[in-house]
Amino acid sequence: MIPAAFDYVVPRTLPEAVAELVKHGQEAKVLAGGHSLIPLMKLRLSTPSFLVDIGRVGNLTYIREEDGHVAIGALTSHHDIEFSELLKNKLPLLTSAASQIGDPQVRNRGTIGGAAAHADPFGDFPACLLALDAEFKAVGPRGERSIAARDFFVDTFTSSLEPNEILREIRIPTPPPGSRGTYLKFSRRSQDWAIVAVAAQVRVTGHEVTQVAVGLTGMGSRPIRASGVEQALRGKAGHDDELRAAAERAVDGTDPQQDLNGSPDYRRHLAQVLTRRALEQITAHH
Repeated sequence: MIPAAFDYVVPRTLPEAVAELVKHGQEAKVLAGGHSLIPLMKLRLSTPSFLVDIGRVGNLTYIREEDGHVAIGALTSHHDIEFSELLKNKLPLLTSAASQIGDPQVRNRGTIGGAAAHADPFGDFPACLLALDAEFKAVGPRGERSIAARDFFVDTFTSSLEPNEILREIRIPTPPPGSRGTYLKFSRRSQDWAIVAVAAQVRVTGHEVTQVAVGLTGMGSRPIRASGVEQALRGKAGHDDELRAAAERAVDGTDPQQDLNGSPDYRRHLAQVLTRRALEQITAHH
């Protein structure tokens, strides 16, 4: 299908972009890489009459470390995340997830800010950002505010951004030494959306798991923290039986949906298997 007619503006600064959103109210939508919004418009599931394309706003494409945080500009592409040396060293969970998103075209155009704001329950970055306790910097008519990841993802395709706010930056606390992360996803074909995926971040000090965070994709209407897994593993040595027992708790508090890709029970089984594999992978080298 062809999208409904819309007007289009390309502001050069964030304040300009916010002003356009305020001016056009409910009719307006923000366009970043376009890989989330355009498909919805083609299906007419989203019919904004006004698009504010922030793709040419300067200074929103960067990955840098500052004050104990890694800061990622909202327009940073999946490709840039996948190949960032800084992230490979400090946040391999993100490079691992980025490398599994779509195909090269999508990775070159899609942006982390767009993926986060889109809040697709089957998107890959939301569960990672939730597991990493990311903080989202959003700019609106009243200035800038910070939103914690646990408050950012609200429901299917719903973030806590106000209609006239724009995501500027994602900040992630730099994990301490001994931290490792990975993203495992199960999908029908290599470039498909996940049926279920697991974002795991673990820190082992000495012979003990001192920090553990697990985010789940596809197990509810938004990404979920598997707090049962986290509690079960924290303070343990990470032996196989402990990993297995912890992974079984990946289904606690989840609400997976029934769709063409799988039943809730199938998803629950996948969540447990993938969680166990992810935990095995990142605790194996200690």
